[in-house]
Amino acid sequence: MRRLLARSIVSLAIAAASLAPSLSYAAFDPDAAIPTGPGVKVGKLSNGLTYYIRQNKVPARRLELRLVVKAGSILEDEDQRGLAHFTEHMAFNGSTHFRKHEVVSWLQSIGVKFGADLNAFTSYDQTMYVLPVPTDKQENVDKAFTILEDWAHGVAFNEADIDKERSVVLEELRTRKGVGERLNKLLMPKLFNGSRYADRAIGGTDESIRSFKYDALRRFYRDWYRPDLMAVVAVGDIEPEELERQIRKHFEPLKNPATPRPRDEAEIAPLAATEALAVTDRELPMNTVSLHYPVSYAPDRGTYGSYRERLLERLVAGMLAQRLLEVGQQPNPPFVTASSGIAQMTPRYRGYAARVVLGAGGSAPALAALLQEQQRARRHGFAEPEFDRARKNMQRSEERSYNERAGTTSGTYVAEYIRNFTANEPLPGNEAEHAIVQETLASITLDEVNAFARKMIPGDDRKLVIYVGGEAVPAPAPAQLLAEVAAGEKAVVAAREEKAVASRLMAPPAKPGSIVSESVDKSLGITRLTFSNGVKAILKPTEFQQDQVLLGARRFGGQHLFDEKDIVNARHASALVAAMGLKDFSPLELRKMLAGRNVTASVALGTDTDEIGGAAGSTPEEIEAMLQMLWLRFDGVRRDEGLYKSWLAKEEEVLRHRDATPQARFGDVLVGTLYAKHPYEPRATVMADLPKVDLDRSIALYRQRFSSAKGFTFILAGKFDVEKIKPLLAAYLGSLPTPELPVAYRDVGLRYATGVVKREVKAGTEPKSTLALSFTGPAVWSPEEQQRLDALVEIMNLRIVEVLREKLGLIYSGRMTGGIVRAPWEHYVIGTALPTGPDQVERMRAALFAEIERLKKEGPDPSELDKVKLGWSQAWQRNMRSNAYWLAALGNAELYGSDPHRILDQMQRAATITPDDIKSAAQRYFNTGNYVEVVLNPEDAKPALAGAAAAR
Repeated sequence: MRRLLARSIVSLAIAAASLAPSLSYAAFDPDAAIPTGPGVKVGKLSNGLTYYIRQNKVPARRLELRLVVKAGSILEDEDQRGLAHFTEHMAFNGSTHFRKHEVVSWLQSIGVKFGADLNAFTSYDQTMYVLPVPTDKQENVDKAFTILEDWAHGVAFNEADIDKERSVVLEELRTRKGVGERLNKLLMPKLFNGSRYADRAIGGTDESIRSFKYDALRRFYRDWYRPDLMAVVAVGDIEPEELERQIRKHFEPLKNPATPRPRDEAEIAPLAATEALAVTDRELPMNTVSLHYPVSYAPDRGTYGSYRERLLERLVAGMLAQRLLEVGQQPNPPFVTASSGIAQMTPRYRGYAARVVLGAGGSAPALAALLQEQQRARRHGFAEPEFDRARKNMQRSEERSYNERAGTTSGTYVAEYIRNFTANEPLPGNEAEHAIVQETLASITLDEVNAFARKMIPGDDRKLVIYVGGEAVPAPAPAQLLAEVAAGEKAVVAAREEKAVASRLMAPPAKPGSIVSESVDKSLGITRLTFSNGVKAILKPTEFQQDQVLLGARRFGGQHLFDEKDIVNARHASALVAAMGLKDFSPLELRKMLAGRNVTASVALGTDTDEIGGAAGSTPEEIEAMLQMLWLRFDGVRRDEGLYKSWLAKEEEVLRHRDATPQARFGDVLVGTLYAKHPYEPRATVMADLPKVDLDRSIALYRQRFSSAKGFTFILAGKFDVEKIKPLLAAYLGSLPTPELPVAYRDVGLRYATGVVKREVKAGTEPKSTLALSFTGPAVWSPEEQQRLDALVEIMNLRIVEVLREKLGLIYSGRMTGGIVRAPWEHYVIGTALPTGPDQVERMRAALFAEIERLKKEGPDPSELDKVKLGWSQAWQRNMRSNAYWLAALGNAELYGSDPHRILDQMQRAATITPDDIKSAAQRYFNTGNYVEVVLNPEDAKPALAGAAAAR
């Protein structure tokens, strides 16, 4: 089943009135199980192993394989804490048919990246292994199934390899340390009410990983990695018969233990009484209060009735979210954000939960506003217009999924089948699910929704109230929290008044433009248009997705055109203007008006560019609505003092606690060091900036750039007919105002620090460090040089995994990024931020620089370069069928005046790159006499967790 039930209601859309039902809801027996559709074969081997098979050609020549084991941390014995996760790690460290690291190396050689493609995940209740492979060679498929089989029953568990992997797992656990882990240790026992879930943290503890016995690890694998707890999922561009043959060949021989251990389900007991808890930690970036109501055992029954209930849940949650959003846009908002709805605690336990990020007034007004809106919905229900919008949105989302069914990726199908295996989510198939949603939504009435809301939204039920906050403001006492919650629940609330909204954005322009020139480039599949106002367009019609049209445009300009005294307002202009709404409509009015339509359009001041983006469904009405929104962006700015005050209040609250986080302080020093405190440095907003933000000045700066469309070339990529769309483009793009304005960037002298510059930042109390390195310098851009630099960075990433992680165990994850920047001055940047322990920073730095020097002296091994090129080839094939990629690639070519046909010959250029080219590039770009190094180390201070208090 598609992930309809987990989508946000506000992203959904098409009127139920427009449905043409072929069935009536009476045709769906609520107690009947939803049958599995015809596209997937679900089977079970004689040993109990479940398998899912589907042939799917998106993407072409690729197979997605998964091994899913219903065994996670919840099954660990006392001497096995963390070993469900450790087992997953050992699967990559040698098995029956593969030596240590051989799996990773071979997969890299066929274009599969470790981490990005090849991966594995452990949760409380299951472990999943992810193996995507190209299918252009039978050898790849054969070997991939052998790997999957080895993971299922052939992991080696060599003792030396176990000991070596301890350091890698400890580094992974280190990345989790911080305020989140500290809070979890306190809150999980409360949230899971003493259940086993509270006592089996995924990954275990440092002590458990250092000290576990080898046999404890082998025992976990022996007890729980057995066919009756496994599923193999195989979806891709290959015949189903071949997939089934492979599954039977590799997995039918697997045996279950003679006396298997019972796979018991952990229970979560209901709350016995209302309780409040207040926890403070000086590294928390915000103050929140959450309410957790009793959970219940509610597995997915897989029936038409349970499907209907989930739709009702989402309708109610979506309408309540819309109301909370409206409350949050008051001039003095009681909270920064709020949410309320059903939370999925585990695959089988669910419960109602609500959360508010507190505003300047603290917990009392936030809780009052949240609880009053919950009670208003519970007691008085929702109005017909609210229900109509929510239903339209949900139906449009389903309609879009149905329209895109031919382009559903193998990964999407795989995720559905895994949810079926682990949570009993039904698999009706695209056509059947489309009919179910249509008929169910058409039959749901407002009375039914409101009755469901009364049952779903809690009244004065038992609950756990949790305050979590920093030290910038005093924490409320638990007894105070309970009193505030009780007051909010008992408040007298009136029914909400629903205001009418306009039915359309605008009338068509009074003076539409015209097309004055047109040309076609068949090799690129594009049509170029020039309109009577000088604006241009490039049209790229595609069949990649059946319900998507993307729009984009960029020209030189941006924030750096403005003087230093205006830079704060320039940086906030786009966000402020967006917060005002559009022309005559507030953001909420706009959202309501556009219910049932999949459409967005936005503009932004970049650093050195003015940027436009938009997206719509493929219907003419939605494309026109997108163009209207864009047209109105040039037609003036809506000024709303109340919304400005609301925006400012929320920004203040977010920034009030920003410096509490070690990463924020680290980032500030890194940027300040890299740019030598230049006034235009791209730093984060801080509290001292807010008094400088002036609404009228920000609007004025925005209007300087977006009162004219001069110099823009609009690019559209997606499902549309060129001849049918041209009149719309002429009417809207061709009538945009184009008075004179400078279409150029300004070089404000922003440059990187030179020489070797080193800084240390002490922040945070956990034993974790980060080493950030930035290599910069002048460069001359060309497509060939950019590819050489890209290859250099990718080869360094291979070595970061191979040496820093696998050989030395100094990191869990990390990578380099890099590129050549073409404006306002040509230069290159290569950067990395590698997490490790404070006692390992020097060793990691030495190892990283040793690999850099080795690359400069010896160049790469040819096999390393081959891995990079193959990965590029597979990515390029995917990109050629991506609207977003074409939009970006054509946009860059237009902005910089480069040849767009170079999009097509990337792989030919890549083929010419040699190891000597990479060696020379390493010598050019890794200048060890010119880099910035910033290290984050923990501070020597009192524990960050200040304390906790509770009350009943």
